[in-house]
Amino acid sequence: MLDAFGAQGAAVSVPSAELQLKLSDKKVGLTAPRMGMDSGKKLLEITGPALSKRKFLVGLDLLCLFLASIPFFACELKAVGPYKRGFICGDPSITYPYLHNEAIPDELLIAGGIFITGFAIALGECYRVRFQSISSKSFVRNRYVSCLYKELGSFLFGCCIGQSLTNMAKLSVGRLRPYFLSVCGITYASLNCTPGTYVATVTCRNPDHRLEEEARKSFFSGHASFAMYALLYLAFYLQARLTWRGARLLRPLLQSFLVLLAFYTGLTRISDYKHHPSDVLTGYTQGALTAYWVAFYISPMFKSSSSDLSAAETPDSPLSPHHTVC
Repeated sequence: MLDAFGAQGAAVSVPSAELQLKLSDKKVGLTAPRMGMDSGKKLLEITGPALSKRKFLVGLDLLCLFLASIPFFACELKAVGPYKRGFICGDPSITYPYLHNEAIPDELLIAGGIFITGFAIALGECYRVRFQSISSKSFVRNRYVSCLYKELGSFLFGCCIGQSLTNMAKLSVGRLRPYFLSVCGITYASLNCTPGTYVATVTCRNPDHRLEEEARKSFFSGHASFAMYALLYLAFYLQARLTWRGARLLRPLLQSFLVLLAFYTGLTRISDYKHHPSDVLTGYTQGALTAYWVAFYISPMFKSSSSDLSAAETPDSPLSPHHTVC
């Protein structure tokens, strides 16, 4: 009886072993095509339509930057002249002397604003990619390049928009700078005008017409708007990225220093007789609003990773609340 039962058990075990072998062969046969499909998808991402899409998106971003900067370059390249506005005879606000030297020249302003903010963003994104869990849904596969592309691209787009708005106001308003009469080489006595009357046109005695055109671009201050935009944007960036809780006053101190530096830049334009106080105040406002708009609505620095979670994703997934998205 036992021998018969053992023979039957052996007969039953053999088919089960054969079934296991067949199932394993099927699994291998199924995984091999999947691996082939995955490698094919990766190859298409590198050389197929996905690559063309990446080039198209990068080209579209560059086109947007170019279009946003057209008014800025139209003013800087003297392609469009400012509106020629008159003045009230006896107005003391345009009788200040013309100073050749500036406390903060244009070159220092642009180089300092872009270098300080750009260098800080580059360091911040490098730290995030190196020491924090970062994932990217961008078409740029390198995480650092993707994060830097988005942050610097947003910052530069805001620069183009802000300075284009500034130059559009300069050309369309044509407000006279405080040194207008000095650079023109005229006085109210030489004009022989009645105080309080409007002088529509005046002939400047200065042979350099470029100085006269610059003297008609007072409203509003480009130094104040650019400095406030660049440094306030960096203050927003520190608020989003400098999350170290070791020193509670370090981040507010850095942010206060940046804002004070922006205010100082605008104040020098008044002391240099380049702008009226209202020009500087308007520049502050425009730069601050542009920085807020770009930081909170264009840049991903304040983007919450929880908004990218779906119901099927678990807390341990790459897009969990402990994981940031660039």
